[in-house]
This record gives sequence, C-alpha cells and structure tokens, in this order.
Amino acid sequence: MKLKLNILLTGVMLAALILSACGTATTSAPLPTEPPAAPPPTEAPAAPPPTAVPAPAEGEPYVVGAFFSTTGPVSSLGEPEWGTVAMLTEHVNGDGGILGPDGLMHKIDLRKYDDQSDATKAVEIVKKLIEEDKAVAIIGGSGSPASIAVIETVTNAEVPFISVASSSVIVTAADGSQNHWVFKTPQQNYPVAQVQADWMKAHGITKLASLGVNNAFGKDSMAAMQRVAQEEGFEIVWEGTFEPRDTDFSAQLTAIQGTDAEVLIVHATPGEGAPLTVQFRDMGFEIPIVHNHGIGNQSFINTAADAAQGVLFPIGKLLVVDQLPDSDPQKATLKTYQDEFIAAFGKKPSTFGGHAWDAFMMVKEALEHVGPDSAAIRDYLETNIVNWVGISGVFNVTADDHTGIGKESLVLVEIDEGTWAYVDPSNYADTP
Repeated sequence: MKLKLNILLTGVMLAALILSACGTATTSAPLPTEPPAAPPPTEAPAAPPPTAVPAPAEGEPYVVGAFFSTTGPVSSLGEPEWGTVAMLTEHVNGDGGILGPDGLMHKIDLRKYDDQSDATKAVEIVKKLIEEDKAVAIIGGSGSPASIAVIETVTNAEVPFISVASSSVIVTAADGSQNHWVFKTPQQNYPVAQVQADWMKAHGITKLASLGVNNAFGKDSMAAMQRVAQEEGFEIVWEGTFEPRDTDFSAQLTAIQGTDAEVLIVHATPGEGAPLTVQFRDMGFEIPIVHNHGIGNQSFINTAADAAQGVLFPIGKLLVVDQLPDSDPQKATLKTYQDEFIAAFGKKPSTFGGHAWDAFMMVKEALEHVGPDSAAIRDYLETNIVNWVGISGVFNVTADDHTGIGKESLVLVEIDEGTWAYVDPSNYADTP
C-alpha cells in the first residue's frame, strides 16, 4: 500500500513539473511579412509611325488668258498689271498649283500677250486666247478702249472676262443691264466724281472746267462728272477734250483761262495727264487742278516732277496703305501685296497692279471651286464674290453690279514732295 502511494506521489510531482515547465515557456512572434515586390515597369508600346498622307496627284494645267498694254501709251498701267499676274502665277505654281474640285493639283498655264495699247490688237489677241489657247477665263484690258473692244468676242464665245479698266461701259450694256460675261475690278468713274465733288463742296467751289482724253475712258469720266455736277448743283463752265498721245494742250488751257472756272478737273492717264499738268503750271494758273484715278502711278510723278506738287485725285487705298488706320478692313491684304511686290520687283506696286491682283485672285478662287468650266466660273464670280477683300476694295458682286465696289473704296490723295499723302475727309477744306 505504501509502495503504491509513493508511485502515485512521484507521478503527481512529475506531472506538476511538466505543467510548470509548460507555463513558463515563451513563443517568438513571427517576423512581419514584407510586401510583395512591385512588378517591373512595363514600357508602353511604341506609337506606330504616322501614316503619310499622299500628296494629291497632278492634273492637267488650267489655261488662263491675259492681255495687257506693256508697250505704248498705256504701258505705265500694263507693266505693273503684268508683273503682278506673273508674280502670282509663280507663287501658285511654286506651291504645287490649284487644288481643283476633282481632288487633283493643277498648275496655271498663263497665256499672256501685249496689246501694244491698241484696241484692234486686243481683239486679235482675245480671239487667239479663245480659239487656239483654249483659255477658260481671261483677264486684262489695261485701257478702257481695249476692254470695250473685246466684249463682243468674249460674249459670243461665252468665256468670262475680268477687265482691269474703269469705264462703266465695260460692264454696263446699252439697256442698263450688266454684260453677262464681263466683270471689272477698278472703281467706276461715277464714285470718283463723287469724291471730287465732296472736296469741291468743302472749298465752296461751284464752277468748274472739265478736260479729258478723247477715248472711252475720258468720255466715261467726263460723263460721270456731268452727272455729279447736275446732282450737286455745280456749273461746268467749260468742257473739252484732247487726243491720245497729245503733248500740246495750250489751246484748251488758254480757253479755260478765259472762263471763271474755280477748278480744273482732268480725265486722263499719266501719258497725257503729266505733260498737261506741266503746261498748266507753266501757264500760271492759280486755280487748283484735280485729276481722276487714272494718274495713280509713279510715272505721273516722275514725268510731271515739280508740277505734280499739290495735285489731288481720288484713288483706291493701296498708294497710302501705310497711312491707313489698322482698323481698315483692307489694310492687311494691301500690306501683304505691297510686301510681295517689293520683294519681287524692288519697288512699290501701283494701284493698277492691284486691279490685276483682284482679277487674278478671283479667277483662282473660282477655279478652286468649280474647275475649268467657263460657264461655272462666270456664275461663281457673279454669286460668290461677297465681302471679298481685295486691293481695289471690299467686293460685293451681284447680277446687277459686275464691279461690286463704290465710293467707300476710294480715298482722296494729294501729291506732296514727290509722294502720296492721304487726305482725311475732315481735312478737305484745308487741302491744299
């Protein structure tokens, strides 16, 4: 019995010892778990190279006709007109041509001729442009006689013609309608006479003498002055003409000296207008001399020299572009043309070159939209030249007006010390 008790006690003690050992044992905390490593950055796939857009294929050239008076008495007009059109053609073709409505690029094939300031020669040229060269549109006619002479030819052939001369007869038929196939870019002579009248009214002038070249341009300008004089109450106390190429005007000027005219209004281009002005000064006239827009060319100043001082005339804005306010809607276009012309020819352009700029750019725009279809070009010119900013003005051509600009496109200019000076309407009474 005692032996069993001892065995039992020994077992209890052993169990207690084991339990005690278990109660004092410690377990180490596990190490914190490291976050998984970030995957290596994946490079974005390279963008595919841009797909090159193929240039439009080249189509047949568009044939445009041009004729100007680069020789003869009207050459001071024709030379800057031809220079302008040649410059623009080079620019267009240098850029690859015109993107036509067919999606192809078309160079301009410009067929240009000199009419030698001869209306008969102009008709021969236009027939060649139509029948042999197959021109889809024609621009030119430096002088009004040449432009008027070709009206029948272009009308019968149904080829649009944009004239760079000013007579209203160029676009206006005998019944008062617009010649269907003919447009023009210079201002009419009527708004020119209106600006002259504004200056005369500012000076209190009521009596005038009117002297013009005996051709279509001079007659149209004189008729415009007759109309304005009747509307405004001026009296034309003497009216007469001289022949193209004349250099002696003493008979006409002597007759004017015997009147009570308060101003002489002259209707001419530089060829006759400059020597007439010299003779006017030499004869001691004390009344002012006011020309129309036909003399807006450096050749007038070069020929008339000191006699040009103080001459006034209405004209488009190109001659005085640097004197215009920046707000003028034409100024940016005028400056661009002037800068390009100077870069090409080393001198400033004349207003006559600007008339050719307008005609060329109108044809270019029409070709871009309708292609080499003469009838479609004509229709485009009549319906889409709207708020069109050009050199001669902001054009709005309609079926009733194939010119599209008026008095608002003109400024009064004074020749002062061999250059052009803009005359603000508020200063008319003080000029000269």
